[in-house]
Amino acid sequence: MSSKLTAKIRRIREVETSGRAEFSQRIGIPKKTLENIELTGRAPKGEMLEAICRQWPQYTLWLMTDVTCEDCGQIDPDTEQARRLQLADLDPLSVSVES
Repeated sequence: MSSKLTAKIRRIREVETSGRAEFSQRIGIPKKTLENIELTGRAPKGEMLEAICRQWPQYTLWLMTDVTCEDCGQIDPDTEQARRLQLADLDPLSVSVES
């Protein structure tokens, strides 16, 4: 279970931030903690999961249950990335990591 959860955290980081330093700063954990979790597959603590869900609430359902509900605003990072790419095709100036 923890390796799947670790992969999900990494995917959120890849889509939402420029790297481990920014991701760690935004959720309030040391970068080394994130590195250890990603590189060893160690299970993240509940506090870390809560911080991720507070920062990116649109991924909470997917992160915790592997379920999405676009009508409810609960998506996965791949859906968000596809949305951003589609927006970029329409208007290259309208897309940012913060959107």
